[in-house]
Formats: sequence, structure tokens, C-alpha cells
Amino acid sequence: MNKVIDSILNHRSIRNYTSEGIDPIMLKNIVASAQAAPSSINGQQMSIIVIKDQKKKEEIAALTGGQEWIAQAPVFLVFVADFYRAKLAADKTNEELVIPSNIEGTLVGSIDVGLAMGNAIAAAESLGLGTVCIGGIRNNPDRMIELLDLPEYVYPMVGLCIGHPVEDQIPAKKPRFPEEAVVHQEVYNRDLHAILDDYDETIKAYMHERTGGQHVHDWSGFISGIYNKVYYPTVSPTMKKQKLDNE
Repeated sequence: MNKVIDSILNHRSIRNYTSEGIDPIMLKNIVASAQAAPSSINGQQMSIIVIKDQKKKEEIAALTGGQEWIAQAPVFLVFVADFYRAKLAADKTNEELVIPSNIEGTLVGSIDVGLAMGNAIAAAESLGLGTVCIGGIRNNPDRMIELLDLPEYVYPMVGLCIGHPVEDQIPAKKPRFPEEAVVHQEVYNRDLHAILDDYDETIKAYMHERTGGQHVHDWSGFISGIYNKVYYPTVSPTMKKQKLDNE
């Protein structure tokens, strides 16, 4: 196994950071790695807002529901789906920009963001840094759009804390589904009930160990308790405001 794969397989979410800053060359390489990710039709429907200002990080921490590790991390990256450059190109060539108004545009922007963020995580962790993804930037998108001064055709999708982990507070790796639940050969295998039962017990044991028995749950109960509602209900209307209509 090579060092890249070993680093990827050793991933865990870090929510405790030291006060040490990130070397500018490290950050430059992380951002360059994100930008090097593949993108649909080379449209590059992704941009990164680099946040270092402490007051801004503190506000973002509050907007995301009190995720204090955002304020603690020396750098916070906001990955945005970005069709603003495509809009400029359409204006330049007298074409109509249609794709952001369709769900295909949202998929394209989301995939480009996901690929770029995956590269950023792999790069940061290969350098010995810790990361944690923050979907909560969609908790109050109106204010996030205002705070970052995002133009139309740009939408905040996800954030990433980057910093030096507090070594004695690095959590154990969270167990993933076994390969046979996720990797399907030729066709999708729907017979997952027994695997799901076993995985629920695995997660219960993990949570018991991680929290000292204080917060124990299985995967099925946790996921179904979140997905029984739209937990960021203002995303859809704010996307429309940004000209990402999803029609």
C-alpha cells in the first residue's frame, strides 16, 4: 500500500485543533490540489473562499449551529458551486445560460465541489493536518451568501476546517459499511438487511466506546431520525435567489 492510499484510509473527522497556524505553502498546495480535480466539460463549476479572519470564522461557527471548531481552526474553506464564470462567458458570446436553472446544473456544481473537496482533504491529511467537513453552512444560506458577498449563480455548498489536530483528542476511526454493502458487481444487490443489522450493532459498539456510553445509537435510527425532514429548508428558496432554480 502506498502513502496516498494509507493516508486516505486513515481519515477521521477532527474537531479539536491546536493554535498553530498553517504554513502558507501547505495551504497553497491544498488549494491547488482542490483545483486540480476533474470537472464536468472543464467548466470548473467550483470556487473556494478562504477564511482566516477570526471574527468571520466565529460568525460562521454561530451560523452553522454552534460548531466551535470552525472558529478554532486556523483556516476554513467554503466550497461554492460556481456558474458565475459561465455566466460571464455566456454574456461574452451572446448565449443564454440555461443549465443553472435545471437540476442538472445543481448536480454538475455539486459533483465538481465534491471532487475538489475530496482532493483538498486528501492533500491536507497527507501533510499531517486534520479536517472536518461542515454541511452546516447551508443552515443559514441567506446570511452566508451575504457574508461571503457571493454573486448570482454562486451557492455555498460545504465548508472544510483545516488545522493541526490536538493529538490526544483524535477520535477512533468510524467504522464504514463492509465492502459488500457498497461495492456491487454488475448489478445492485438489494439483499442488504442482514448486513444492515450487523452494521447497526457495530455502530452502537463504536458509539458506546467513543462516548463512554453517554450517546449510544445505531446507524439506522440516527439516519432515519435525520432524513425524516428537510433539515435545511431554506436551501431551495435561496438557490432560486442565486439563479440556481432546479426546475
